[in-house]
Amino acid sequence: MKNKFSPSKRQSLKSRTGFWLLLVAAVALESIACIQYFYSRSMIKNEAVYRARAELRAAELEINVATAEMEAAAKVLTKMAEKNLADPQAVSNCTRALLQTLDNVESAGIAFVADYYPQYGKWYEVCSSRTDKTGEDAIFTRQIGGPDHDYFQSEWFNNGLTIDSAWWSEPYLDDVGAGAMVVSCSYPIRDKNNRIVAVTCIDMSISRLQRVSAYLQVYKDSYYSIRSAAGADIVARPDTVAGRKYMIFDEEIDATGWHLSVIIPEDILFAELNKVGLWVTIMMLLGLALLVFIMYRSAKNILSLISVNNQKERMQGELEIAWTIQNAMLPKVFPPFSDRADLNVYGIVEPAKEIGGDLYDFYIRHEKLFFCVGDVSGKGVPASLVMATVRSLFRSTTSLTEDPAQIIQQINNNLATESNPNMFVTLFVGVLELSSGELIYCNAGHNAPIVIKGSIGVVEQLPVVANIPIGVLSGYEYQWQATHIEHGDMLFLYTDGLTEAEDAGHAQYGEQRMLDVLSSSTGKRPRELVDNIKQSVSEFVGEAEQSDDLTMLAIRYQVPAIVMRNDIQQIPTLAEWVESLQLPVELNMPINLALEETVSNVMLYAYPGRQDGRVIVEYFETKDDKGKRLIFTVSDSGIPFDPTKKDDADITLSAEDRQIGGLGIHLVRQLMDEVYYQRVDDKNILTLVKKLYNENNNYND
Repeated sequence: MKNKFSPSKRQSLKSRTGFWLLLVAAVALESIACIQYFYSRSMIKNEAVYRARAELRAAELEINVATAEMEAAAKVLTKMAEKNLADPQAVSNCTRALLQTLDNVESAGIAFVADYYPQYGKWYEVCSSRTDKTGEDAIFTRQIGGPDHDYFQSEWFNNGLTIDSAWWSEPYLDDVGAGAMVVSCSYPIRDKNNRIVAVTCIDMSISRLQRVSAYLQVYKDSYYSIRSAAGADIVARPDTVAGRKYMIFDEEIDATGWHLSVIIPEDILFAELNKVGLWVTIMMLLGLALLVFIMYRSAKNILSLISVNNQKERMQGELEIAWTIQNAMLPKVFPPFSDRADLNVYGIVEPAKEIGGDLYDFYIRHEKLFFCVGDVSGKGVPASLVMATVRSLFRSTTSLTEDPAQIIQQINNNLATESNPNMFVTLFVGVLELSSGELIYCNAGHNAPIVIKGSIGVVEQLPVVANIPIGVLSGYEYQWQATHIEHGDMLFLYTDGLTEAEDAGHAQYGEQRMLDVLSSSTGKRPRELVDNIKQSVSEFVGEAEQSDDLTMLAIRYQVPAIVMRNDIQQIPTLAEWVESLQLPVELNMPINLALEETVSNVMLYAYPGRQDGRVIVEYFETKDDKGKRLIFTVSDSGIPFDPTKKDDADITLSAEDRQIGGLGIHLVRQLMDEVYYQRVDDKNILTLVKKLYNENNNYND
């Protein structure tokens, strides 16, 4: 049977079949390329959505922290004012005190209803605002109400009279108070009869919100904006270009009703993808084989590169935001109080990841040391953001109260209503009275601090009440406790990342190892003690990966002092105390001799015929550009007695001709560089000063 088709026809058929196969393959490949292109475009768009939402949430949290701080300040100022309504000057002082403790408040005012204080007329609005000066006059307090500033017409005042909660105003230029564009938080003030008689007004500058939202520029040439609930621009965005497509993302801040927006031009977002699409099309025209190879490799590499880069940028952005917040919160200068001899503090935080959820903080206000150590459940970015919130609330709350139970209770109430219900924080807060050593504290589920008794070398746990961690239950009533810290004692606070540190075999470091190291570190300075613990943990863990954040804070109450009974038999203990000060060896004998003579005089003349008195010797050091001064004070509560008024003995006379007395103070003056007396609070205080000189006749340390 003959073939139906001739060779030429068969070849033509093959050619046409090959052409159609090639065409089908090309169409299929082109379809695949289009599918891959639009799939990549969808991935990039979804990634942009995720990234923009993440940045918006981070900004929302930061702004919520700022507004929560302002609302807390408004509420506290309201309470302060309500307690002082009878005294207009005291009300004025409240606004000034608030600005002295909170750096982020531009101005604070209290406006009263008409004729509330008849002596001031119809208008009475006290306002404290910041100036461009520094020092005591950096805050300007005055009465600004009047016909030229009729606050009765102000939105914030009228809403404050009618809305029984914190209320945020639209942005406006406050040319009388803060002198800048601000948004105001107002809160009503009630008298004893529960009538609203005034409105508290706390101003936050627009520039602060602009700084908070600055990192919302997600991509190059993208825009961001913040609008008030009524649509007024707080941070204005540039005008869009006609014909240009944009992706717009919005987030509403619940506390204020403001709207955050991120606007991303699509041509910027998809620029790289469009370039790749053009390249793939050109390659396809060069040949099917080359096209298949290039399409396969390009699509695979492009998708992988886009995914890796976007993930890296997202993670890096989150880490940078969290690290910036966290690093700004922690004290970084040690020793922190170089001008004080009575206190030495040192602390570290070593996160298990790039960022962590542990925190510590401390500062001095009104001669009281406020300090805290906390541990947020979980790790990474969420924990670090909660940590930042807790630290901000600690600073704002401690600026207004000294009760550690109230401090923790306020932080708990704020955190329990706004944070993730699955996250909680263990927290220890203490307030140390530096003049007396009195310590009041409150513990919220945290590890009990360790007290290292400097005088006897005993290491013991501070007794703590088992309160629950913060963020678990709003309204929980926390209990505070009190104890006394002696001079030379040290407080050691830590998180469970210390005792639960694991070696390669998952064995834990444990509490006993910690106590052993602390016992062997008695007498060490805070930095040395923390370094000893850190080295011990490192040796125990070895090459194992760190499993949890590690935080330690050591506080030494270190005014060197010795207290003696009014008993001459106590005097020999001075030599041992002087030696413990680790002064230059050549000074031990003359200083000990001078102190023995001084204390003997006190026991002889300040407490005549008595045995119940006490003599206290304290040691301080001061240093200036010339050098060091060693200062010893000898104080007693006996009868007034000034040994410096007694004339020095005339040592040129014979013992028979010389008057009794005077040799002791003469010897002290010869041994010390300065000797002077004061009578303060019914106490005799004799101060002895020894200067250390260098070769140029300056002090030398």
